[in-house]
Order: sequence, then structure tokens, then C-alpha cells
Amino acid sequence: MRALIKHAAPLTAALWLAGCSTPPAATPSAQAPAAPGVAASAPVVSAPPLPYSEAVAARFPDPTASYDTPGLQPMRDAFTSNGELSSALHRLAATSSPRMTIALLPLGASQRGVPLEALVFTREPDGSAAALARSGKPTVMLVGQQHGDEPAGSEALLVVAQHIADGPLASLLDRINVIVLPRANPDGADAKTRVSANGIDINRDHLLLRTPEAQAQAKLVREYRPQVVVDAHEYTVVGRFLQKFNAVQRFDAMLQYATTANLPPDLARVSDEGFRTGMLKSLADEGLSAEWYYTTSTDLADKKVSMGGVQPDTARNVQGMKNAVSFLIETRGIGIGRLHLKRRVHTHVVAISSVLRSAARQGDALLALRRNADGEVSAQACRGEVVIEAAATPTQRELLMLDPHDGRDMAVPLVWDSALTLRVVKSRPRPCGYWLAADAEDAVRTLRELGLTVQKLDGARSLSAERWRETARTEGARQDVRGTIADAGSAVVRVQVALAPQALPAPAGSYYVSLEQPLANLAIAALEPDTQNSFFANRLLRSLDDAARVMTKP
Repeated sequence: MRALIKHAAPLTAALWLAGCSTPPAATPSAQAPAAPGVAASAPVVSAPPLPYSEAVAARFPDPTASYDTPGLQPMRDAFTSNGELSSALHRLAATSSPRMTIALLPLGASQRGVPLEALVFTREPDGSAAALARSGKPTVMLVGQQHGDEPAGSEALLVVAQHIADGPLASLLDRINVIVLPRANPDGADAKTRVSANGIDINRDHLLLRTPEAQAQAKLVREYRPQVVVDAHEYTVVGRFLQKFNAVQRFDAMLQYATTANLPPDLARVSDEGFRTGMLKSLADEGLSAEWYYTTSTDLADKKVSMGGVQPDTARNVQGMKNAVSFLIETRGIGIGRLHLKRRVHTHVVAISSVLRSAARQGDALLALRRNADGEVSAQACRGEVVIEAAATPTQRELLMLDPHDGRDMAVPLVWDSALTLRVVKSRPRPCGYWLAADAEDAVRTLRELGLTVQKLDGARSLSAERWRETARTEGARQDVRGTIADAGSAVVRVQVALAPQALPAPAGSYYVSLEQPLANLAIAALEPDTQNSFFANRLLRSLDDAARVMTKP
């Protein structure tokens, strides 16, 4: 391989090529005056070597916009800390006025005890879920840094919060409410790791809810029912892309809305026409480039590129299954440390501000979209087919990347797995609901945390049902388009099943989950056992006998 790194020692080049999430430690130099919010003893640090040529770096100049967060201060070599972020949120909440309520929401604590905190911005007299529901306005929820090594999202959401409190976005509160959770994974942010303290990828935990961090987001959505949700991330720039394609990632932003099975079609239409189009224009007006979100596996022999996954486990897809317009926004950040940080933050601010303005323009339409989606999903119980498992569609395309030497665009022909058109892998008749055994408390609790209504039977009855009969079994790790999911070492049970109709005696104290409810598709994702994300596969249900498909209304 030709040399790809300029101005770097061999060891440094190897670290960058490996796609490490932070640059090598900077060399301290002479003392300089402290910037605001930076201790006087903080040393001036020299910039680390570039992970690619100066010609590539020149493609990403700093924006003219200036933002005031602790992590963006001059001479700073660290991102905004958890303590600094909490202090900033408390200061903003203290500026609440009769014209604008800024309420601090405590959402519990991370696994290492760091407070999980969000801000509610509204014109209502308080920031409660009931007050926002009475407002007659849609609510937009913004989440940052689910992955701890993706810092630009939380820096940007602190800027957005400032702009709502006293800046260019304040007037939007006449037409929308906004919830900002800047840092969903404070433990990972502190450790500069992707995962939570117990080794789970939080952004693959939104159906199983095994982490307090994912539970906090579920609680927010369950109580406030936002019509729009944005999840701010960063993506790998060099690392395996450089190794596979001899190219550097090009785009300032990658965008994707919910792409999983069983979603109401109007959600995709409004996501695309009502939001994505506006984001593309806003980014282009600022000289920022954008593309659909895509990634590639960690297997260097696999040259396929895939759009964001179609599994019902990520925030983007789970919030879509809760009938919200749900977006993933990613900026180019993993593997380049603080390089281009101002531009990365600016990209998020521009895209998220566009989402807020689009929501404000479409307020009544968004409320109608939610009502219609809720009604459409509820009305499908007992009718037609339901998709149990789906996959992306392989296509061919040319993808623009950057030559790592001269920084020019290079078109790379490749296999592209499109999540915009799903292939049905497995489907079944849609049941009327599901029965759960009396001792299935873990599954019942998680379903309720997701926002589903679960009824406890107060008397015995007989149900017309279908039971799953196991025909084959293996165990293995959960997988996504990148490879093995960080899952704290847990192996899932992979079963193949056949359906066996029977009259089911349902005793008092057991449970019924009707599909005549707006979040019915989440119940299907959780309770059909033969997928890698199901409650059975992940041992929230201990036995196939602990659940059944109910085929007529009880």
C-alpha cells in the first residue's frame, strides 16, 4: 500500500489507519492565558498529525459561525465534560421566564451515577407532559451522543438549546415544543467509548431496554409522545473505509429516517418531503455536503456498503414504530479526534435547526399525521399479513469519496444495500394480540416501558391461539450491517418455528397485549420469537410456552 499519511510518525499513522476514536495524545507546549471555562493551568496543546493529506483537510474549512460551548473554547483539548454540560443545562433552566418555560427534566442516572438530564422548551406555564399535550403544538425531541465517542452531537445540541433560549430559534416556540437531551451516554463520553459502562451499544437497546440510558429515552417518549425525534451521531471517516476503498469519507452530513418493516407509509413520505428536502437545502446553502447515511462492515474483505439498518432496535427505527418522524443525522467525526470539530458542530446545528423550522411550518399536519398513523396501526389488528423480518435490497451505485492524497472526488462503484426498499424475509397473518404467561414479568415490564398497554386478565378464559413450535435452534451474537453488535457478551437464541393452532386456557393473572393500539408494531417486533431482537431470543421470555398469538378478539 502506498503511504497515506503525511507529516506523521509510523506509529501515529498506524493508529489513524486502525480507525481509533481519538487522536494520539498531544504534546504540551508553552503556557497561555486561559480561555473562558478553562482552568488557568491548562496547557496549550499542539495539533495532532492529520489522518490524511492536507489536500483532504482543505476540503473542510472552519465555518464563519462561532459557537460558545466549553468544548469549543480556544486552546481546548477536551470536549465539554459531563459536569460542564450539567452546569450549562442548569444555567439555561434558570433563565425561564413568563414568556418561555425552560424546565430541567431529571431522567435518572447512568450506570456510573451521572445524572441524565434534558431540557423542555415551551410557551406553556410548565414543562410537564400534560402541559405540552394541552398546547396543541407538536413536540420535537433532540437526542445527542448515544455513542460516547461521537461528541459533536452533544456540543451542537448545547448550541441549539442556547439558540432556543435566547437566539435565532426562540420564535419557533410559538408553534412547537422542544425537548433536548444533549448527552444520552455520559459514561461513554467520559471514557471516549462507543458503548455504555456495561458494554452495551445503547443505540441497539431501544427495543430490549436493558440499560438505564435507553430506559430514560423510552420514558421521555412514553410521557411526551414527540411527533418528531432527531438522533445526532458521527460516522467513521478513515479506518476501514481507507483500508477497503483507499478513500476518505467525503460528506459533512449523512441523513436517514426510519426504515423498518410495518411503518405507516405516510411517515416516510413526510420524513422525505417535509424534512429531508429542507435539510439538504439548508446544508447546501452553508456549503455543506450531504448523502444518505451509509456504513460498511468491519470485515475488510466485505466491500459492500449499506444504508442504516432495518432492524427494529435502533432509536431511529423504534421511534418510527412509535409513529414519529424519526431522523438520524451523522457528521464525519469518528477516528479524527477534534479535527474539523467546529465544522462538525456547525453541520449538526444547521441540520437540526432545519428540522425545527420544518416542524414549526407543519404543526397541524404533524398532529394529523400522528392521529392518522395511530388509527391506521390500531385498525390493522386481526387483518392481513404482518412482516416479521425484512432486509435491505442490494443494488449497484457509484459513491463519491475523496482521494486520500490529492483530496479530489473519486467515484467508487460498489454494492449498495438500500434500506428505502425492503425485502420481506418472513411474514405471517397479523394476530389480534398476544397472550403472556403470569410469570412473564420482565417482558410485561419492558412492553409497558415502551409505551404499550398490557392488560392483566382478572379471570380465566379460553383463547383461540397459535403457539410457536420450535423446529431448530442455534445461538450466536446479534448482528447489524457493521458486524457483531456490542451486547455485553450476550448470545441470542436463534430459533426456527412452526405455528400450531390451539384453544389456549388463559388463567387469571396472565396477560393480554391487544394489537388494537397505536404501538402494536412494537409488540410484534418484541414477541414474534424467531428474530434476533425478540424478547425470546434475548431471554426476556424464558420459553416459547410463555407467549402465544391470539387469533380472535377475546
